[in-house]
Amino acid sequence: MADDQFTIRSYLEADEAAVIRLWREVFPDNPPWNEPQADIARKLDCQRDLFLVGALDGRIVATVMAGFDGHRGWVYFVAVAADCRHLGLGSRMMSEAETRLRELGCTKINLQIRASNSGVVSFYEKVGYAVEERISMGKRLL
Repeated sequence: MADDQFTIRSYLEADEAAVIRLWREVFPDNPPWNEPQADIARKLDCQRDLFLVGALDGRIVATVMAGFDGHRGWVYFVAVAADCRHLGLGSRMMSEAETRLRELGCTKINLQIRASNSGVVSFYEKVGYAVEERISMGKRLL
């Protein structure tokens, strides 16, 4: 694939429908509190330049949402369309997110994977991530 066919850029409001379609394809079992429109709206209010889309020949086929709290970076919604996997697009999206986080002074990135999605562990290992012995805890506020 020629480099000029795949571009990575910050999300634009005009991307919403395409991103929602992609997320519904890639994350069909997302819980109801992860409503795509609400997640997008919240991100646009906070570090919107860390919400990236990847377009192949003009079609949105990949996303990554990142954030930095001054201590750690986090990565969410890493998605690549099923018909575009194994082309290196996910790696390129992660690399761009890492670059942008590094530019903000981020020294470590965390991410979480649902236990039911063990198939993506090898992808993250290939791009330099390792399983850390931690207990992930959370509390819904809304």
